[in-house]
Amino acid sequence: MTRSSRHYVLAAGGTGGHLLPAFALATELDRRGHHVALITDERGAEIPGKPDFMPAHVIPAGRFGKNPLQWIKGIRAVLEGRRMALRLYESFEPSAVIGFGGYPSAPAVLASTSADIPTILHEQNAVLGRVNRLLAGRVQAIATAYPDVERLADKHSDKVHLVGNPVRAGVLSLREEPFPEFTEDGLLRVLVTGGSQGARVLSEVVPDGLAMLPPALRQRLQVTQQCRAEDLDAVRERYRNHEIPAELATYFEDMATRLADAHLFIGRAGASTIAELTAVGRPAILVPLPIATDDHQASNTREMAKAGGARMIRQERFTGKELAKQIKALAENPQGLNRAAHAAWNCGRPKAVEDLADLVESFGGADMMDVIRVGGNNARGATQGVPAGQGAAKEAAE
Repeated sequence: MTRSSRHYVLAAGGTGGHLLPAFALATELDRRGHHVALITDERGAEIPGKPDFMPAHVIPAGRFGKNPLQWIKGIRAVLEGRRMALRLYESFEPSAVIGFGGYPSAPAVLASTSADIPTILHEQNAVLGRVNRLLAGRVQAIATAYPDVERLADKHSDKVHLVGNPVRAGVLSLREEPFPEFTEDGLLRVLVTGGSQGARVLSEVVPDGLAMLPPALRQRLQVTQQCRAEDLDAVRERYRNHEIPAELATYFEDMATRLADAHLFIGRAGASTIAELTAVGRPAILVPLPIATDDHQASNTREMAKAGGARMIRQERFTGKELAKQIKALAENPQGLNRAAHAAWNCGRPKAVEDLADLVESFGGADMMDVIRVGGNNARGATQGVPAGQGAAKEAAE
């Protein structure tokens, strides 16, 4: 199909969880010949990974805490952000606006809906975010990453399109690679991360938990762990005392390569993390962030855990003993870990960015695309070409 060049505005809050899917969509829309601009806040403008071709427009993002006295300031910021967004729309003339959640998306979407510009929301988590809940009644479509999304009102069900959560191209390219060979006497490579800044609870629990594994497993460990800078020395000493080889850093530039080599992931349950684990097919032990809004990280684990690709441990139960128990259940024999990898892989939606771009192009005057609604993309995402050795697991899952 020949596509005409159009303009699109993406609006995303100042965290990687909102911005990374927006960056992926921008790259796909640019590949299709469209022009894309970003609306975000000052924090979002600092998130690495923004494509060079996409200009960023920083607007005020009103925040509403528990103190009602702060609401006046928040409302003023939203109204100012809305005025700034309207001025951008007058000059840029977008065919559609896509909101990815977070406070900065609110004024951008309020502006687009008041200006009768087709508007789409993308929800990365298994719980509809607060800003997206506020805006759901005003938009034409809601793209979701999971088949079941909490806090999504039934009255909006006809707007819902299951597309998945876009992931980085470097990670997605690993999808057709086989799971790293894991044998009864081979290395067990464990990757531990806690988000962009690490997580102290992982630094405190994981080394001791790994030390509690049976000797046959413990002696085969090879650990890569991301830590906070202030925790590095203490974590390094713990691994040294346990005689477990571990590579530690505050940040790994080659995270996609680390994920490709890993047999087991231990970390938080952010939407982008789970999207990448399922895209590649990596078993995981997930520890949801307990202070996440609406406990959405726990909900994010539901699909992957139910399929058998992950184990979820609440942080209050995340002890060395419990971690060792769950690792042993997954990795005591190669078949168990391989089955978990297949289950994780089958939860992936590798066409997420393409399907989201199709949905975007179906609004704003473009020819209607073949957009698959809830249920359709779930099957589509699970039936792409299966890497060598995963066909049997796919058939069993079906």
